[in-house]
Amino acid sequence: MSEKMQSIIDEAEKDLLHTYNRFQIVLDRGDGVNLYDLDEKKYLDFASGIGVFALGYGNSDYNAALKNQIDKLTHTSNYYYNTPAINAARKLKKVSELDRVFFTNSGAEAVEGALKAARKYAYLRDGNTDHEIIAMEHSFHGRTFGALSVTGNAHYREAFEPMIGNVKFATYNDFESVEKLVNDKTCAIILETVQGEGGIHPANCKFLKSLRKLCDEKDILLILDEIQCGMGRSGSMFAWQKYGVKPDIMTCAKALGCGVPVGAFLMTEKVAQNSLVAGDHGTTYGGNPLACAAVDKVLDLFESNHIIDNVKEVSGYLEEKLDELKSKYDFIVDRRGLGLLQGLEFDHPVSEIINEALSKGLILINAGANVIRFIPPLVIKKSDVDEMIGILETCLK
Repeated sequence: MSEKMQSIIDEAEKDLLHTYNRFQIVLDRGDGVNLYDLDEKKYLDFASGIGVFALGYGNSDYNAALKNQIDKLTHTSNYYYNTPAINAARKLKKVSELDRVFFTNSGAEAVEGALKAARKYAYLRDGNTDHEIIAMEHSFHGRTFGALSVTGNAHYREAFEPMIGNVKFATYNDFESVEKLVNDKTCAIILETVQGEGGIHPANCKFLKSLRKLCDEKDILLILDEIQCGMGRSGSMFAWQKYGVKPDIMTCAKALGCGVPVGAFLMTEKVAQNSLVAGDHGTTYGGNPLACAAVDKVLDLFESNHIIDNVKEVSGYLEEKLDELKSKYDFIVDRRGLGLLQGLEFDHPVSEIINEALSKGLILINAGANVIRFIPPLVIKKSDVDEMIGILETCLK
């Protein structure tokens, strides 16, 4: 490492609140599926900013759209309409098959809004304020108080108790465990269509369909968190579309803006007409022209560049190559995932493997102590998979 890069890291540790154990590199620029540090060392990126940079780095059409909007208008507040937000909402409705959009600044904020909408829906139905939410063990929905309250990992919550309350946790992919928690106070069931931080666990189709039936019978809202697994990563625009199980409310973020901070929660018209009204929810920056210009262009590029077709083609190849590794090494106990969100589970912690890969020019991240998560830009090619496997195998040996 150069003295310049070490100096910047040392300064950062003096100035930034230490809530992240960062890798000891300073990233400077990106090109395609590669990143470069200040010393011009190249890294093949199989993390994409935790699933954000779906289009890769340096997409000229995306960059031009943002530059054009910066020269026009970046913020107005939600007291006024702006064209990028209207265009982005219309296109997002089309690909999501949902009816109403609220733009946020992050995924956690999208979850907050979804929870508020669900509780307001139940309040308008029966006038009570003691409604309960069922979430899943090992889930992750964000770090704000509401999102943390439905995150099924006690370690994340314990130092910040009490949470918002009236939240119960069921076992993912175990319908009976959900049924046991349902009562007259249940207003919503929230889950990730594919659990990400919890170890890359896709939902079981029968489980999702049973939840949908239960919610329909009891007027409970089904909230699907697609923040990480959505936006084409599964091989469908949203992972629930592979299952044919439509949510009442959906959250998304990450690749929605491909680098610009933006999220959204969407809902059916029925929920929209029977939940949040003027004054119930708001955000100063949410839906600003710059963020929505990014969403607008991202959705255009997904279509024109056939991003989902590429995911379908390359994800099968990635699965094949990861399965070959699993069959070769006894300490790899499982491969699971959906599309270009894959995980390899080991019988020991993977931090040393990830650090070794970084030293060899490959960026990987974990999903729990024992799982390596593969969440690359959606524009990767089979040759990128081959390069990644080659570097990873040298680390495994």
